[in-house]
Amino acid sequence: MFPILLLLFILVPVIEIGLFIQVGGWLGLWPTLALVLITAFVGASLVRSQGLMTLASVQDRLNRGELPAQQILEGVMLAVAGVLLLTPGFMTDAMGMLVLLPAPRAALAKQVMKRVTVSQAGFSQGGFHQGGNAQGPFGEDPFRRGGRGDDSNTFEGEYERKDDDDDDHRLR
Repeated sequence: MFPILLLLFILVPVIEIGLFIQVGGWLGLWPTLALVLITAFVGASLVRSQGLMTLASVQDRLNRGELPAQQILEGVMLAVAGVLLLTPGFMTDAMGMLVLLPAPRAALAKQVMKRVTVSQAGFSQGGFHQGGNAQGPFGEDPFRRGGRGDDSNTFEGEYERKDDDDDDHRLR
């Protein structure tokens, strides 16, 4: 993984610099800088609107009792698109704009979902936990029903009743 990231951190800036030189030679300095700024502002605006639409879709699926896994993944992809659009450069802007379009984003999310395996071993009747040995801060499973080893819904505890002196004065 590290060699791939190192290669990306070297190749992406080199490609962007080359594109800046080519576009700057063709358009000139100021139009090139204006184009970079315009794509950043338009991209940020599109990320916001697409993000709100994705959030509405997530809420709709949750209301229907469905798991909105693809919509959540698309939301993450929109965040990545926002970062790409705010990064100065024409190649990163093109990649960010591609992710902003709903059809390519949905297709990419479906491809990622096919490759990701979701295990339901982390689900229990009382909620979600990370496997079979989940423990709370006091060494007990926080999702186990009941008290100390039994299956009842009884909780142990202590209380102390304190009378308020002001209540006696109000009654008189």
